[in-house]
Amino acid sequence: MNWRKVLVGVFIWLLVVLILSSTLGRDMMSGKQPTLSSFSVIHFSGYLFFIILPVEALIPYYLAQGHAGFSLLVIALITAILAQLIDYSLGFLLSNEIIGKVISEWRYRKSQKMIERYGDWALFFFNLLPLSSPILIFTAGVARFPLTRVLLFSSAGLFVKYVVLILTFKMFF
Repeated sequence: MNWRKVLVGVFIWLLVVLILSSTLGRDMMSGKQPTLSSFSVIHFSGYLFFIILPVEALIPYYLAQGHAGFSLLVIALITAILAQLIDYSLGFLLSNEIIGKVISEWRYRKSQKMIERYGDWALFFFNLLPLSSPILIFTAGVARFPLTRVLLFSSAGLFVKYVVLILTFKMFF
């Protein structure tokens, strides 16, 4: 058993529990309506590549609590993009180490060609659908995919996803 992986997993799990309990859990236990600041913290955390949370589920919950859809949309876009900037930057900064120790130069070049070919669409669809877009953003940083394209296609996918979620909730509830 690799104890390092176990410790990292436990640390991430504890971090998730801490984030959720210090924001949403605190509001729920005190009987108060969840605040937009708790939404911001949880949503931002969910878009970091090492903490995977189903943040899309926050939108219907916060809408049901009476928060405005436009406010949630703006906060969701800002927090997701900020977290994705961190994901991309970490991938960009760690790329030489990852290439040298984890994958070969040949595999790196092959992956880079694939990302160049399908990267725009992958970024859009991974952000549109509840897929692991933070890991893809990290990988785009490793492959040194242009940041402007990452932000453009990620933002477009996120915008469409959250508008559809908000409108669907408003239509049926």
